[in-house]
Amino acid sequence: MRRYEFLDHPGPIAFAHRGGAGGGPENSMAAFQRAVDLGYRYLETDAHATSDGVVVAFHDRTLDRVTDRTGTIARLPYSEVAKARIGGTEPIPRLEEILGSFPAARVNIDIKDAPVIGPLAAALHRAGAWHRVCITSFSTRRLAQMRARLPLFTDRDVCTALGPRGVMALRAKSYGGPTAKLIRLADTGVACAQVPYGLGPVPFVTESFIARAHELGLRVHAWTVNEPADMEHLLDIGVDGIMTDEITTLRRIMTARGLWPGAPAAD
Repeated sequence: MRRYEFLDHPGPIAFAHRGGAGGGPENSMAAFQRAVDLGYRYLETDAHATSDGVVVAFHDRTLDRVTDRTGTIARLPYSEVAKARIGGTEPIPRLEEILGSFPAARVNIDIKDAPVIGPLAAALHRAGAWHRVCITSFSTRRLAQMRARLPLFTDRDVCTALGPRGVMALRAKSYGGPTAKLIRLADTGVACAQVPYGLGPVPFVTESFIARAHELGLRVHAWTVNEPADMEHLLDIGVDGIMTDEITTLRRIMTARGLWPGAPAAD
């Protein structure tokens, strides 16, 4: 059996999506600190690399949407990116800053662009953080390139998620489709399927989807779930993790169910 230290957690995992974007500037140290102060031990973030190879925790390819500056991160040196302020107030953190500031936290990292792959591998190696991260991406190719750089351990594996092709194959399987491709994917070290809760009128994450994933030894983490009723439903059907911007809401719901670490068991 493969061992993924990232997934060693009793019960469903609560992820602070972009640090908990509903309560402050997304992907900022202030957001991550607030999440940790609330008891979150799983932080979700995104990764880009500057033109000189510094990995920053930032969602967009450009600075334009959420900062007071403009420009494409991959074309700017870190000295320029460091001047930007999220929401006009918060600097853009380096990934190694997050890993170093919250050593007890586990970090889910979404690879947003190909130029970050090499610098990200180097940053995780310098930080000695391979055991407490999960790598995901909307690009199957980027994930394959990153997996080729993963270190080999004798006692554990680096956690990675299914890419888009694998996710769609898993969804087809939940409707009775073939399994061979998924079995091959699961055997390469993929540990989880991180998927949108719903796409259009039909929920993407269903009880059948979760059951088929579990048959292959895959955990299911749903994003981005901000409505209390959706959180309750996903927990009812056995989801393994929920990513949310509304971190106080998810904490309250999981506490009431006895699922929050340290909370008394629900009756």
